[in-house]
Amino acid sequence: MNIIYKSAVFIIITGVLLAAFLVPIPNIPALGEKARILFLHVPTAWLSVVAFLISMIYSIVYLRKRDIYADVKAFASAEIGFLFCILATVTGSVWAKFSWGSFWNWDPRETSIFILLLIYGAYFSLRSAIDNPEQKAKLASVYSIIAFITVPFFIFIMPRLVETLHPDPIINDRGKINMSPNMQIIFFSSLTGFTLLFFWMLNVKVRLENLRIKKLNVN
Repeated sequence: MNIIYKSAVFIIITGVLLAAFLVPIPNIPALGEKARILFLHVPTAWLSVVAFLISMIYSIVYLRKRDIYADVKAFASAEIGFLFCILATVTGSVWAKFSWGSFWNWDPRETSIFILLLIYGAYFSLRSAIDNPEQKAKLASVYSIIAFITVPFFIFIMPRLVETLHPDPIINDRGKINMSPNMQIIFFSSLTGFTLLFFWMLNVKVRLENLRIKKLNVN
C-alpha cells in the first residue's frame, strides 16, 4: 500500500483519538462522559465481525480452489479479527467498570463476546496442532466457516433475546442513529479510520505469511 494510504490512516486515527477525548459531547442520560468509549469500542467490535467474515470467505475459496494463499488470507484475517475482538472486550470492560462497578458482570454481550474468543481461540489451537499444511488448511477452513455461522447469533441476536445491562444499540428500532452531529462525525471517522487500519494490517500480515511460505518452499 502506498504512502498516501498509510498517511490517511495515520491522520484519521490520530484525529479520531484526539477528538474522542477533547471534543465536547452532549450529556447522555446514564452514560455521560463514558459515552466517549463507543468511539473505540464499536469500531473494534465491528471490525472483529468484518475480519471473521473475510476469514470465512477465503476459507470457502480455499475449499473450492485448494489455493494455499487463500488459506493464508483466511488465517491472517482471523488473527487480526481475534485481536480486534480482544480490544472490543477490553474497551467494553473498562466501560463496565465505570458504569456497573466491575470489569466483568457476565452480561449477555460480555458473555457472547467471551464465547467468540473461545471459538476462535480453538481455531488457532486447531491450526497449531496439525503439521501437514494441506490438512491444516482444509480442516481450518471448514472450522472457520462453521465458526462464523455463530458470529451473527452471538453478536446481534443473543444479546437482544435476553435482558441486558448494556446500553441501547446506536441504531434504534426506528433505524435512527442515537447521536448528536458532532458525535456522528467522530464515530463514522473512527469506523473509517479503523477499517482502513484493518486492511493495512491484513495486507502486511498476508505479505509476511507469503514470504514465510516461499522461504519454506525454497528450503
